[in-house]
Amino acid sequence: MTATVYRSAAELFSLGSWKSKGRAVRYRRFAIAAEAIRFAIEELGREHLAGIYLEVDEERFDSTGIRRLYDSGHYPLPRRLASSLP
Repeated sequence: MTATVYRSAAELFSLGSWKSKGRAVRYRRFAIAAEAIRFAIEELGREHLAGIYLEVDEERFDSTGIRRLYDSGHYPLPRRLASSLP
């Protein structure tokens, strides 16, 4: 995976739904994939990660792929400490 994937627009899809600002959400678009990855890992947490996938430039990433992108040395955003993740 190249570092350019993190700067591309991304869409996050859920097989179920998650709560965002008090309403159920099944789809969310992000200007850059890095923000979608951060949202999936840091905001949704493990309980919702299994039911989502990320699409970037017509390539899909399941929960394992999203986790790999987050853990990659190419990931451009600061990460939360593991102890503070949901």
